Amino acid sequence: MSTAKTLKTLAPLDDGPNAYVSKDEYELVLDDEVDDETLLEKPSEKKFSIDSYGADYTVDSLVKRMKRGDFKIPEFQRKFVWTINHSSKFIESLLMGLPVPGIFLYKEADTNKHLVIDGQQRLRTLEAFYDKKFEQKEFRLTGVRECWDGKTYDDLDPSDALKLDDSIVHATIFKQDEPKDVLESIYFVFERINTGGIRLSPQEIRNCITRGPFTQHVAKLNEDESWRAIFGKAHKRSKDEELIVRFLALFEDANNYEEPMSEFLNIFSDKMNNTPESRIATLGEVFLKTIHLVRSAIGEKAFRPHNVLNAAVFDSVMVGLATRLSKAASPSDDGVRIAYEILLRDESYIKLCERSTADAENVKQRLMIARKAFAGA
Repeated sequence: MSTAKTLKTLAPLDDGPNAYVSKDEYELVLDDEVDDETLLEKPSEKKFSIDSYGADYTVDSLVKRMKRGDFKIPEFQRKFVWTINHSSKFIESLLMGLPVPGIFLYKEADTNKHLVIDGQQRLRTLEAFYDKKFEQKEFRLTGVRECWDGKTYDDLDPSDALKLDDSIVHATIFKQDEPKDVLESIYFVFERINTGGIRLSPQEIRNCITRGPFTQHVAKLNEDESWRAIFGKAHKRSKDEELIVRFLALFEDANNYEEPMSEFLNIFSDKMNNTPESRIATLGEVFLKTIHLVRSAIGEKAFRPHNVLNAAVFDSVMVGLATRLSKAASPSDDGVRIAYEILLRDESYIKLCERSTADAENVKQRLMIARKAFAGA
């Protein structure tokens, strides 16, 4: 049974593609859920100029590069997921001389270092085996051929150790020439090949590719008590962080919004990671002040016109309130609550929150309606 069908037997879902599961039902979302909004968005029509070439690395050279930091492993929630058995089987394949899958690397023009787009499990396994540590324990091969079972790297026969050192792993290395301003091709390549059978959420990819002060600050904002009370448990696929990015992007740059939403957020995140930290902190305060007001005035069931948190309601209400807070003295809780209730009874507004919610005109229309709704609060 699909995730959607399972949830519908428990409580009605929003019809809109931006529905997010409520706090009480969050844990029922499967890890392989698909971000419906991303699938329904119009694909980008931009074309890329990408240079790529192949390179064969010996295992010992890969390990050396990992230790020096020449290969940058992305930090995002799924991290290292292989078990000791899985990792042992990979080492065994190399010892047996079997071919293994290649890796994908993005070469950074300014540093000549490489971002690992696909292959982090394999590279981390090799590094761990040579360091003789697996999750704080000694890395001894398990579930492999008897001649290697229970051995660390140092226990291998010299001929086997040399064979492993000289084993070849093929790498595909690419770099983006056009467009030069934003490395959008990385998002597309990463999404399509680094899924491990599970489609990564847009924010998981964003956390990997645009890692920086803004991304890190969003992670801190995600821990805020009021936000956690409204959203619920931290989302395993980073959709709570994505909502924060979405609000900040639309509050800051809605006039320049162009679909698809995911690309708009990618560009905004990349830009903000190169913005002075003082500006990032100021934007963070806007989020905190607004979400605290939402909790105080509307309560912990905010942004749920039905039984689930709706991202379109979230972004428009948050932008509307943040705009109001930036222009006048703080409104009363009663004023905000009344304005919110009236807004949710506006059929034209609700329609903009239920269908084609990433459409540029729909985004601008619902933000305009929300701003007017809270202007007099």
